[in-house]
Amino acid sequence: MADFVYPPVIVAIKTFWRFLGLQFTFTGESHVPRKGGAILAINHIGYLDFAITGTAALPADRYVRFMAKKEIFDNKLAGPLMRGMHHINVDRNNGSASFVAALRALRGGEIIGIFPEGTISKSFEIKELKSGAVRLAMGAGVPIIPTIVWGSQRIWTKGVKKDLRRKKVPITVAFGEPLFFDKKGDVEAGEALLRETLLSALHEVQANYPDTHVGQRWAPARLGGTAPAPLN
Repeated sequence: MADFVYPPVIVAIKTFWRFLGLQFTFTGESHVPRKGGAILAINHIGYLDFAITGTAALPADRYVRFMAKKEIFDNKLAGPLMRGMHHINVDRNNGSASFVAALRALRGGEIIGIFPEGTISKSFEIKELKSGAVRLAMGAGVPIIPTIVWGSQRIWTKGVKKDLRRKKVPITVAFGEPLFFDKKGDVEAGEALLRETLLSALHEVQANYPDTHVGQRWAPARLGGTAPAPLN
């Protein structure tokens, strides 16, 4: 499909990253396929996770089509951009339409970005997952790339005032080895495997993060931070 909107948006986003002074570390880029359909299953800790993960996938010469809630598409400013970049509108009152749209995109060789937790995790831990990512992978016959973002919650997240001051915040995006699922496999077992993989990857990223988590509002209680405890 033709992409007239995505390239200038990328230029704007990269300019924004330079303005913020972010320090990116991308790992596992080789796991992002250079062609063919795939799903990036991403943990969700902040409002910039979309743009940050999309930036991390650029070295693979791929544009990520994100599944995003309908409210974003309804916004007068964001809506035209989202449609122009061929992201997928998720209407919770008509979930089948977005599922079919994502399935069609995957079969057409696109990379789809999904936040399987559904919403931002205020605890910054991995919440229980919804089954959409695994069902899509099974239906389209494509791999899931477990993807971890860490550090974005320090800039803008739910329930905390955004901080757009220029400072050297480390941001990590880690792409894991692809997971493959049989079309007739057990969806619940697949979901459990995906969550276990994301948990393990998150802990590894946190262990290698250059800044201390102790006493920080943006860090989970498990690491000595002061973020709210998980609800599940």
